[in-house]
Formats: sequence, structure tokens, C-alpha cells
Amino acid sequence: MNALNHILDHVLRAIPTSKARPLFVALQGPQGSGKSYLSALLVDQLRSQAFNVALLSLDDIYLPHENLISLSESHPDNALWRGRGQPGTHDVVLGLQVLTQLRDGGAVELPRFEKSLFDGEGDRLPVGSEGGVIATPPVDVVLLEGWCVGFYPISVAEMDVRWDGAWAEERRRLVIGESVRKQDVLEVNERLKDYIPLWDFFDIFVQIQPSVPPDQSPLSVVYQWRLEQEHNMKARNGGKGMSDAGVKAFVDRYIPGYIFFGDGPTIGLGSQFPRWMGRSLRICIDQSRVVVGADSF
Repeated sequence: MNALNHILDHVLRAIPTSKARPLFVALQGPQGSGKSYLSALLVDQLRSQAFNVALLSLDDIYLPHENLISLSESHPDNALWRGRGQPGTHDVVLGLQVLTQLRDGGAVELPRFEKSLFDGEGDRLPVGSEGGVIATPPVDVVLLEGWCVGFYPISVAEMDVRWDGAWAEERRRLVIGESVRKQDVLEVNERLKDYIPLWDFFDIFVQIQPSVPPDQSPLSVVYQWRLEQEHNMKARNGGKGMSDAGVKAFVDRYIPGYIFFGDGPTIGLGSQFPRWMGRSLRICIDQSRVVVGADSF
């Protein structure tokens, strides 16, 4: 069974017959794993069965450009906030407003972030601009996808353990420099507390995980996938894009997120477990994105 069929079956079984509120579905996977592609296919399949679906990407609630610049300038030493992507670079208040309106049955224009603006730094598009999508009730399924969806903060003690353990090991295996400080990760960790009310909306969770040989870092495949994406894009647009070294540096900035917070979807925060526990799906894929396993959690 391919990944789409696994996810579709899982979602269809979870849609309530009463439809008192939408089913909120979160989908998380590393860059290049195919989560955006699978999300679009899932929406098509659900709509073909007469379900009304609202699709959101975590990318679409990035802070506006001026706020991203302000964040970077106010934390000049934090390498993780030199550009969008990390927890702390999203407009959580906007996300809560949109999810609340969808839950309560109101019509809402879904936010959009255009990454090509400001020479690739990106900016949020104004409400009412051309091409906007308005979700009209009743919505049956709300789907949110993103690389750090479901990530939870960790304790300072656990941060210390991972800094000297898993992070040190992965830095060695993946040949990552010392540009990221522990203070940078602590600041991101603090901002992740603001995301918990977002995660509290979601009924089920779908996690896509890479599966690699035991002597290889599971995160090494993220570089391969992201490099494939860049090469494919450059082949279509005449060579415009990042160099291979640029892709390496780009992915390096995301690796701490996986090391320190990537198990959040299955452990939550302390005694606070995610509400999707017991109703969620993990799909393991190999380097060619072929499903090699699936289990529930």
C-alpha cells in the first residue's frame, strides 16, 4: 500500500458521522519527504468523496516580512532565526484565529505566504488578494502540514542531555559546524510553548519518517531529498536556485529542530500528552520515498 492510501484510510476511519465539528488532521515530515505533495493528493481524494476540506501549510502563517526582519535584528546572534522556518517565525495568533473560525463554522480566507517576494525572503499576501481561497462551512476536514507541526518544547535538563549527546553525535555524522549555540536552541524552545494551543486543535496526527540503514543517520536523507528538489527546480527554471553547498547550509539550520523537538508528536510535554495519542499514524519511507512500514501511536 502506498503512503496516500495509508493516510486516506486512516482519515476516513476518523471522520465523525455527526460532523459537529471538522476533523483536524496534522501531517508532519522532514523537508523533501513528500508531505506537501501527499497533502494535495489527500485533499483531492477526500473532495472526490464529497468532503469539504480546508488545507493549510504551517508555511502560510509565517510572520510578515517586516516582522521576520525585526525578529532577526533583535536576535542578531541567533543563527536559527536568520530567515524563516524555525519555531518563532510563525504568526501563532493568526493560526489560532484561523483554526478557531474553522472549528466554529465560520467562513475564513486561508492565509498565504509568497516565498518569492523580497528576493526569496518572502512575505504574507494581503487578505483579499488575487488567488485567495475562502473556506466556507461546513468544513469536514482541516488538514495542516509542516516540518515542525507537533513539535513540543523540552525541559532545560533534557536540553543539556541532548546537546551533549544526540546533537553532538549528529553534528559529527552530518558534518555540521558550530554556528548554532545552545542559547539559540533555548530561545526556540521557549517560543515553542506558544505553539501548544495550535496543536491542541488536532484530533489525529500523521508522521512521515525516513528509514535508513542502521549505520546511517536518519537525517542524512533529508539532505538528499532537499538537494533533489533544488536540482529539479533548477532544471525547470534555467538554473536559478541554491548551489549544492547552499542546500547543505540550508538543511543544517533545520537539523537542531529534529534533534531537540522531533519526538514531540509522540511524547508531548511532561505529563501533557498530545490529544491525538492513540489515534495517529506513522509511515516509514526509504530513501526513494517507498513505504517500508506503518504503525499507529
